[in-house]
Amino acid sequence: MRYLAAALIGSVVGSLALSGCEAPTSGSTFTPAQAQQVMVVELGVVENVRPVTIQPGPSGIGAITGGALGGIAAGSNIGRGTGSVAAGIGGAVLGGAAGNAVEQRVTQRAGVEIVVRLDSGQLMSVVQDADQQFVPGDRVRVLLGNNSVRVTR
Repeated sequence: MRYLAAALIGSVVGSLALSGCEAPTSGSTFTPAQAQQVMVVELGVVENVRPVTIQPGPSGIGAITGGALGGIAAGSNIGRGTGSVAAGIGGAVLGGAAGNAVEQRVTQRAGVEIVVRLDSGQLMSVVQDADQQFVPGDRVRVLLGNNSVRVTR
């Protein structure tokens, strides 16, 4: 039982540690790798803005943690022998599905799709966190470089 508790604690700690590993998608937040890097600046005008949801891909941490919790809870509380094993497997499967759903809900965040007509005439669509307000007609800068694109004022 101590081993299972340690594994569960490890899963929870791992999920908390990994939850912050996603690169920022904000117009005003940069990773250390993006700092002091050359970016091409294009100027343009906002043509359209619409709200979107940014949903990171599942890391698997929610499913692992939910599966561990479900397997432990069901396996230790239901049946004896093979019944307990079957209950543990069923609990792990259901717990994994529930943990995955919780992870998706917790990690999604509000975003915005900004369509910019660059001074060159080209249209560009950028999705980023909704941490800045843009309206059609705003004069903006589009920063391109280091495998990232962002719209700023």
